[in-house]
Amino acid sequence: MALKKKRILVVEDSPIVLKILRHLVNQELNLKLYEVDFVDSMAKAKAAIESNEYFAALADLNLPDAPDGEVVEYILAKSVPCIVLTGSYSEERREKLLLMGIVDYVVKESRFSYAYAIKLIHRLSLNEAIKVLVVEDSGTARKYVKGLLKQHLFQVLEAENGVQGLAMYEQNPDIRLIITDYHMPEMDGFELVREIRSRSDKTDLAIIGLSSMEKGALSAKFIKNGANDFLQKPFFPEELHCRVIHNLESIELIQALNDAAHRDYLTNLYNRRHLFNDGEAMYQSAKQGKPMALAVMDIDHFKSFNDNYGHEAGDAMLVHMGEMLNESFSRFLTARLGGEEFCVMLPGLTQDQAYTLMDQFRIHFEDSGIYVGDEYLQATVSIGVTSVLSDNLDEMINNADELLYRAKEVGRNFVIGD
Repeated sequence: MALKKKRILVVEDSPIVLKILRHLVNQELNLKLYEVDFVDSMAKAKAAIESNEYFAALADLNLPDAPDGEVVEYILAKSVPCIVLTGSYSEERREKLLLMGIVDYVVKESRFSYAYAIKLIHRLSLNEAIKVLVVEDSGTARKYVKGLLKQHLFQVLEAENGVQGLAMYEQNPDIRLIITDYHMPEMDGFELVREIRSRSDKTDLAIIGLSSMEKGALSAKFIKNGANDFLQKPFFPEELHCRVIHNLESIELIQALNDAAHRDYLTNLYNRRHLFNDGEAMYQSAKQGKPMALAVMDIDHFKSFNDNYGHEAGDAMLVHMGEMLNESFSRFLTARLGGEEFCVMLPGLTQDQAYTLMDQFRIHFEDSGIYVGDEYLQATVSIGVTSVLSDNLDEMINNADELLYRAKEVGRNFVIGD
C-alpha cells in the first residue's frame, strides 16, 4: 500500500519569494512524503483548505486581500498548524501570534530563514511520532508547557511529581524527552533525573530541567545529575522549542551515526556486525524453545556477471537484491554478510515455513531484473535454509552456508534445507 502523502499549503504573494520557496521545497523535502500546494492570496488559501486536508501551512502575514494577518487566523481556526512568514519584525505581533498558537514566527531576512521554515515542516512530521513527558506539580505550568509542545505536534504525557514521572517512563520506555521541574513533592527533579539515568543514557533519552528558583547552581546540579539541558522559568516559547529541538536532533544524530555503523554502505541492509549483535538475542530465544530458521543466499554466477557487464552493473544487482529482501522480509532480520552473500533470520518460523518462503523469494527474484543502460539484466539465487540451532549463531550460519553450496552443486537457482 502506497504511503499517503502529507499535504502542505504555502501562501505567499511575492513571485520572487514563491520561486525561492518552490526551490527549497524540492531541495529540502522528500516529495515522496509530501505534496505541496502554492497559492498567492487568502481567497485561494480558503478554497484550498475547504477542498483538502492539510498537515501544515506556511503563510505570509501580509497579503493583498488579507493585509493584517487574517489568513493566519483563518488557518488556525481550521486547526492547521501554521508557520508565519513576515517581511518585518514586530515584538507585539509576534507575542500575539504565539499566544494564538502558531508554530513559529519567521522573518524574511535571508535564504536561511526560508530554509529554516521549510525544514520546520519536516520537523513537525517527525515530532508526531515522539513522546514527551512533562513532570511538573503546578497544573498551570504543566498545562502551559504541554500546550507549547502540542503546537509542535508532540505526543505529550503528564505527571505531577517525580514518582508519577518515573512510573510513566517505565510504562512508556519509548519516551524520547522528559521536561521536569526541580521543586516537587515526593520526588524532586534531581532524584527523578538520577533514577531515569540509571535506566537510560543520553543516546536514547534527553532530559531538560526547569526551575523558577534563582539559585545559580541549579543548572549545573541538574546537568551533573544527568540532565542534557536546563531552562530558567519564566522562558520564551521559542526558547523552549529551540532547546527541545536541539536536544532531540542531538539524539537523532547519534542514532543515525550508530545506524550507519550497522548498515551496509551499498545495499543499506544491516551488516554482519549488526546481524551478530541483534541476532544473538533471537538465537538465545530460540534456544529456549521458540522456533527459528535461518537462510543464507547468494547471487548465482556473480563473478561472471561482473566480468560480463562491469562492476557498476554488479553493484546495481546487489542493490536490487537488497531492495527485494527488504520488501519480502521486512518483519525479519536481513543482512549482507559480504560480497554477494546475504542472510535472513526468521524467528517464529519452522523449517517447512521458512523453506516455502525462501522458495517463493527465489522464484520472485528470478522473475525480476534491472536495467543497466538499455539492457535488461536478470540473475538467480541459491539458498540454504536451516532450523538446527547448533552450538552458536556463527555455527548455525555456517550450516546454512553449507546447504547453500549444496544448492549450487545441484545446478543453482535452488533452495536446500536440512
